[in-house]
Amino acid sequence: MHNDKIADRKGPDLDRQGVPYEPTAPLQQLRTDAVFAELGTSPRGLSTAEAARRQQQYGTNELPHPRRKGLWRRFTTQFTDLFALVLITASALTFAAYALQDPRDVGNLQLAFAILGVVVLNAVIGFVQEYSAERTAQSLQAMVPHTCRVLRDGERQELPSASLTPGDLVVLEAGDAVSADCRIIEAHGLTVNNAPLTGESSAVRRVTEPSETRTALESRNCVFMGTTVVAGSGKAVVFAIGATTEFGKIFRLTDEAPRQQTPLQREVGAMARRVAALAVAIGACVLAVRLQTGQPLVDTFVFALGVMVALVPEGLPATLSVSLAIGVRRMARRQALVKQLLAVEALGSTTVVCTDKTGTLTRAEMTVTQLWSGGEPHAVSGVGYAPVGTVSDADAVRDLLWAGVLCSDARLVPPADHVGWRVLGDTTEGAIHVAAAKAGLDLDALRNAAPRIAEFPFDSVRKLMSTVHETPEGRVVCVKGAPQELLARCAGVRTGTASRPLTEALRATVTSADDAMATRGLRVLGVALRPVSAIPGTSEEAESHLTLLGLIGMLDPPRPEVSDAVGACQRAGIRIVMVTGDHPLTAEAVARRVGIVTHPSPTVITGTLLDGMDTAALDAVLASPGELLLCRVSPEHKMRVVAALQARGEVVAVTGDGANDAPALKRADIGVSMGATGTDVAREASVMVLLDDSFASITAAVELGRSVYRNIGRFLTYLFSHNIAELTPILVATFVGFPLVPLTAVQILAIDLGSDVLPALALGAEPPEADTMERPPRSRRERLFSAALVRRFLFLGAVQSIGVCAVFFWQVRSSGIPFADFTADTSAYRKATTLTQAAIVVGQFFNALAVRTDRQSIFRVGLFSNPRLIVAGCGGVALMAAISYAPPLQAVFHTAPLAPVDWVVLVGFGVLLLCAEEARKWWLRRTPLPSKLKKEGRP
Repeated sequence: MHNDKIADRKGPDLDRQGVPYEPTAPLQQLRTDAVFAELGTSPRGLSTAEAARRQQQYGTNELPHPRRKGLWRRFTTQFTDLFALVLITASALTFAAYALQDPRDVGNLQLAFAILGVVVLNAVIGFVQEYSAERTAQSLQAMVPHTCRVLRDGERQELPSASLTPGDLVVLEAGDAVSADCRIIEAHGLTVNNAPLTGESSAVRRVTEPSETRTALESRNCVFMGTTVVAGSGKAVVFAIGATTEFGKIFRLTDEAPRQQTPLQREVGAMARRVAALAVAIGACVLAVRLQTGQPLVDTFVFALGVMVALVPEGLPATLSVSLAIGVRRMARRQALVKQLLAVEALGSTTVVCTDKTGTLTRAEMTVTQLWSGGEPHAVSGVGYAPVGTVSDADAVRDLLWAGVLCSDARLVPPADHVGWRVLGDTTEGAIHVAAAKAGLDLDALRNAAPRIAEFPFDSVRKLMSTVHETPEGRVVCVKGAPQELLARCAGVRTGTASRPLTEALRATVTSADDAMATRGLRVLGVALRPVSAIPGTSEEAESHLTLLGLIGMLDPPRPEVSDAVGACQRAGIRIVMVTGDHPLTAEAVARRVGIVTHPSPTVITGTLLDGMDTAALDAVLASPGELLLCRVSPEHKMRVVAALQARGEVVAVTGDGANDAPALKRADIGVSMGATGTDVAREASVMVLLDDSFASITAAVELGRSVYRNIGRFLTYLFSHNIAELTPILVATFVGFPLVPLTAVQILAIDLGSDVLPALALGAEPPEADTMERPPRSRRERLFSAALVRRFLFLGAVQSIGVCAVFFWQVRSSGIPFADFTADTSAYRKATTLTQAAIVVGQFFNALAVRTDRQSIFRVGLFSNPRLIVAGCGGVALMAAISYAPPLQAVFHTAPLAPVDWVVLVGFGVLLLCAEEARKWWLRRTPLPSKLKKEGRP
């Protein structure tokens, strides 16, 4: 009857996940027998046949695959770039020009195919680079478990987690990852870590009793997909699978969040629009001017097309993609995997980092750092779960740790199968085991010598846990828990080897020690014992007339490299805001340890306060320059904060590892997830994955990102300066009435894709400068085409143009042939165009050397200190020589051989270009930088 009841329910379709189960009453408020009835199951679990039927109705227990374009669609997207569209249009028009001319003249046909080849090459490079990074990201290990233990037909079976269905009875044990949302119906010290879902690092005890909470997520009698069992065991009934789980809801929220364009994407798009508009406008003007002189329409159109091709930097998309790919590889060597090429630069312009706490700033490993016993504090050295460190060998300390270990369910597991020391169970209890091992206690022998014969599990009301043990000296009750709750049940305190009655003075001393530890951000547990003759019948009986052995203070230690990384970010002008689901005091303590918080009173905002803030109030909080901590926040809160920061013009990076971080990761300008401990959802939402989970890798990535941006500026100056040198002789020829182009479109493509790409890549591979992280982030208002960059490439382009026009018209004039008699087959014309092409190639070799520095002399940094650039420049000149001297290439490019004296003249023009740029830098160095003026106190 119950099976029919659950099967008859209908619900909305859910992305091919079947219909979701919809309970008629809140499951967390029902008793266990009512839970079985509601879900149509029993303590024996579902039958195999019934489970199969429900799988057909409710679907599989899998998250829906993220919406992703197919390979072909992603490849064709590469052709939607504005540069690509301009070149495709130019190719189509060139095909049309060929169709209107004599079919035996294949020059336009060659040009059309050449332009089309450029577009395809750029698309292939961009697609391959992004697809390669994406495939690497997909290879990371998934977090959601693949198998689980289930009772079917009353028998325990291990099945794929995807086969779970509502009504299944799952078996949970310490170390298990929960595969679906379940209502607990049996629990034995069951404790679950909800950090991947809620962001809270502390483990939470689970119970079977009904709860009056409004939602299952708030209840302590439910467990959820993606969380981990850290201690105890139990059984639970599945009530939500796949996308209907709490984990799945966050996944959907993430999938619906819009992906933000990086600053560089916006800059490149704006630059492409301006360049395309300029190319079309100038080409149209040239067409109109030449038609007025009576030139044939087709020839004039081809001439104007050459002008357009000269203005469009065909090699820029490929150069940009490969340069960013170099940055990707450099980041990969620093343990940062970038899934989108343009995200490399985004980190370089980051102004705010919103960072998670657990697992990002900290090691996610509780560690005992201080003990209070025998009336005095004792430091504990060492971090992590490896029992390496020192602890006082005082008898009082050993007794404290002895009782703490006995009153624990966790186990310390030694290294095995390339996995280091780890804790099986509650990490807080595990930290006590590690401290005991550091003190020289044999944990296995200790438990064998004092077997547990009874226990009273922890609950949130008592805030205590008690165990009863049979020892050689008799029975003893060990108790641990909240210090003040424990102290209220104590009658004495151990001092040295003896016990003293708990006077008010001693009570104040213990309270003072507890407060001192808490102020340092430590999680404090008290430990006490009591000899008994019989096993206590109730927890109240066991936890009375106790003798306090001492206090144990522990913390989740920050990663050792984080403090330096935080300092580097702050020196670089990057604001760091901690955004966590943890308690404010815990968050503030960690923030102080790593240097995020240094002020006595930072601004601490909880999720509850955020709910009460309107947009203006939130903006006022974010506008404050002080230190900011956001605690107890939900995924929606994180997204709202990120959006508010972006609305203020900030470039926001978000770090996180849990499913609760995923929506904010996707909403950010750049989302950074953890590769080792991060969830599937977080890694899918981010554009960068830290393979070592270290915040320090973010600092390295910021430095590389800034370097990439500066390198992009260098090769943009390099590329656009020679575009001016290509365009100027064409325009001059138009206005002086020369009937042919000084540089054909095919020659322009040979320069843009043959001679210029490798030097541009060598410029893009320049390493970061020493002061990269001492500079503030670039303003969001700063344009890729800044005024300084434009002035520089106009200056270099003008110098090159003078040399190019000089050699072209010198060759034309020296031939003695009137302008009107020149044809494409005239030897003097072929020699003149060859000189023009060679002048640009040689000039660009010296130009590449010049643009390596902005103000400093190239002779100071070393003319040959970038060997890649020298090799690339020589390769471009060698290609030019082949075009000039090899007959097959002469036929393609309509060139002629150059004399040795021609090369001497071209090198002379190149040296003049380098000297002109050095003179400009010398003039700039006469005026100190604004930062230097400020440092010296001058206006």
